[in-house]
Amino acid sequence: MQQSDTQVSTKPYLLRAVYEWCVDQGYTPHLLVRAVPAAQIPREYVRDGQIVLNISPSASHGLVMDNHWIRFAARFNGVSRQIEVPVEAVGGLFARENGEGLSFPVEDVASGEQSGSQAQEDDTPPEPPSAPPPGGKPKLQIVK
Repeated sequence: MQQSDTQVSTKPYLLRAVYEWCVDQGYTPHLLVRAVPAAQIPREYVRDGQIVLNISPSASHGLVMDNHWIRFAARFNGVSRQIEVPVEAVGGLFARENGEGLSFPVEDVASGEQSGSQAQEDDTPPEPPSAPPPGGKPKLQIVK
C-alpha cells in the first residue's frame, strides 16, 4: 500500500479505536507485533518472528499510540522495559478474552511491501479469527 507523504494510513486510527473498545468493555488488549529490526521489544520473548504484548492499562505505563509509533513501558520478568513499535509492524490488536479485534497485513518497514510470500490479490477482507473454545485460551489466527 503506497501512500503520499501527506496522507496517514487509517491503521493507527483503527488501532486506537480497538484499544479503546477493549478497555471500555473490560477486556485485555493484546498487540501482535512482527519482530522487525526497528521495533524495540524484548527479543527473548519473540516466537516465530512475532511477539504478543499485553497493552492493558494495568500492564503498560505511559502508553502513547501516535500515527507512526506505539510506545510504552512494561515489566518483563519483573524488569521494566521501554517498548517502541512502528505501526507498520503491528499485525493486529485483539481482546485476550474473546479474540475479537482487527488484524492487518504487516508491511516491511523499510520497503512498504506486505510481508509473506504473496500479498492479498483481491479486496476481500480476511476472515476474522474464530472465537476461542469455552474455557480455553484465545488463539489468534493470522490470515495472510
